Amino acid sequence: MLFSSVSFLYYYLPILFMGYGFVPRKYKNLVLLLFSLFFYFFGEGVYIFILIFSSLVDYVHGLMIEKYRGTWQAKAALVSSVVINVGLLATFKYSDFFVENLNALFFRETPFALPGLALPLGISFYTFQTMSYTIDVYRGDVKAQRNFVNFAAYVTMFPQLVAGPIVRYSDVAAQMERGQNSSGNDRRAAWEQFGRGVERFIVGMGKKVIIANSLGELSKTLYDSGEPTVALYWIAMASFSMQIYFDFSGYSDMAIGLGRMIGFSFPENFNYPFVSQSIVEFWRRWHMTLSRWFRDYVYIPLGGGRCRLGKQIRNIVIVWFLTGFWHGASWNFILWGLYFAVLLVGEKLLWGRAVAKAPRVLRHMYTLFLLSFSFVIFDTVDLGLLWERLTGMMGLASIPFADEFTLYYLKSYGVLLLVSAVAATPLPVRLYGKIRTRLGGDMRSMEVVEADGAMKPQRQLRLLDVLEICAVAFMVVICTAYIVDSSFNPFLYFRF
Repeated sequence: MLFSSVSFLYYYLPILFMGYGFVPRKYKNLVLLLFSLFFYFFGEGVYIFILIFSSLVDYVHGLMIEKYRGTWQAKAALVSSVVINVGLLATFKYSDFFVENLNALFFRETPFALPGLALPLGISFYTFQTMSYTIDVYRGDVKAQRNFVNFAAYVTMFPQLVAGPIVRYSDVAAQMERGQNSSGNDRRAAWEQFGRGVERFIVGMGKKVIIANSLGELSKTLYDSGEPTVALYWIAMASFSMQIYFDFSGYSDMAIGLGRMIGFSFPENFNYPFVSQSIVEFWRRWHMTLSRWFRDYVYIPLGGGRCRLGKQIRNIVIVWFLTGFWHGASWNFILWGLYFAVLLVGEKLLWGRAVAKAPRVLRHMYTLFLLSFSFVIFDTVDLGLLWERLTGMMGLASIPFADEFTLYYLKSYGVLLLVSAVAATPLPVRLYGKIRTRLGGDMRSMEVVEADGAMKPQRQLRLLDVLEICAVAFMVVICTAYIVDSSFNPFLYFRF
């Protein structure tokens, strides 16, 4: 069930809010668990048992780790938890990949049959969440959850279940236990937070349905045209890169907004990554919860940057090999991860200081140029086609720079590309913030504040608030029309 679907928006959510909003606090986690299980069952059916099994396994292992803390039994329980979670992920996500490559290397004449297991939705996300829980319990960062309903509600929580952000148990432990959000407010009474959650959800839906879907259709059309040019490859790359940004960040916005509606504060997952001025900065802004997960549970335990140079390089390569492989069971994802490993090692050891001293515009151009190739690698599973696209972008293929077909699509979709590029920066939010500030309003409190020693008129701010509500309502209507009218409504990270 996609968040951007009629069944979710107009059936699932209203029933959820009626059931969740009126039950006493002590039953909220149970209601959340039941609705989350239904959400997953609606999309996955029998694979719901894998989700329940994963929840039960790590619930038990967490209790064992806490009971035997400081002994070999606790370490054995931690190892068992990691092995089971990685085993589930490897079985369902990578079994075909392993068998295909074994057949290609050793069993070409009598190949093994591919298992052909379907990939359970969200398994890449919820296995990482449950592993982080047992690791944090072992480290003593959190206490083991003794109430299975509370723990299962955390694992299965539908807003972030299938696509993140990767929410660690430590992020929501107090909220699960006491029915409070991160600010200490009662989840039942956070009406202001609910309103902000609605707004965040609708903005995310607009990013996904209006911008990402339109860019996705453009990218697919350009790549399928059969009339490649250098300019076409670059436009298709730009379309896909912004598509995946608005698709994934939009879905993260919807998840964060839904979390606020039910009283949870989820971590941010994107922070305008396309304004980055280095590859290091880009990965501090893109899919931030995944970057932090690998940093805290792989990179730092390996020694991080506090060991000799050779091991530092090794640590970076391991982390980015795993990051690429996490994204998908295909060689292009491994190449994508290793590509970033090379860039990050290069910035750390070779050209990082020169980049830092360069003018801001050059730093930005450098980053976008290198990112361009990463998105092509990420998007292209077929390695032969990948080489064709990369050489085409670099002008090394026997194709023209542009033709009438390319110019036609650039003219037709130029406004969409320009709007998308501006929307991918903080400029719209900053402009709106300046307008509110000049009118005497505070972006966070949305209340009138003193300016130049006097209170500014409230009428303008109230009018701005009304216009904001109207804009949000209009966005709902437009998104609904897009959803009903269009058959193209994918979510790219469902396949990861």
